[in-house]
Amino acid sequence: MKIMNSKRTPEFSPPKLSLAVQYASTAQRLPARPQWRRWVKAALQRDVRMTLRIVDEAEGRELNKKYRGKDYATNVLTFVYDDAGILYGDVVICAPVVEREAREQHKDLLAHYAHLAIHAALHLQGCDHDNAADAAAMEASETAIMTKLGYADPYRVVNP
Repeated sequence: MKIMNSKRTPEFSPPKLSLAVQYASTAQRLPARPQWRRWVKAALQRDVRMTLRIVDEAEGRELNKKYRGKDYATNVLTFVYDDAGILYGDVVICAPVVEREAREQHKDLLAHYAHLAIHAALHLQGCDHDNAADAAAMEASETAIMTKLGYADPYRVVNP
């Protein structure tokens, strides 16, 4: 009599996300914590512990100057602290810059926040856009994640 192995194969478990959201901005139209969580989680390939801080222009400018040597506020900054095992990092998103970009690029504000959250989560996991090949790969990943979430291609140019 042949006995079949009843051992089950381990099921795929999605990456775990520990997310702290800090609102340090006076902006009126900011995504709620569950939205941030949904967007970041959609981009994860591994377990992440992340603090996401939403700031105003002064803090965004100060951080960009201190850590990148650029004297202006940028839309998103990503800081990785430990990439062995669980990934630890901080993400800073500058609300006034995001609002300005969305307006200038004729994009829905929440869709732009979603894109930047996904962009930051990919950076946190080691993706970059320092050269054309890496940029193309990262943009393709961002577009795939955005469309899976029901948003438009964030790199498509929208004419008013």
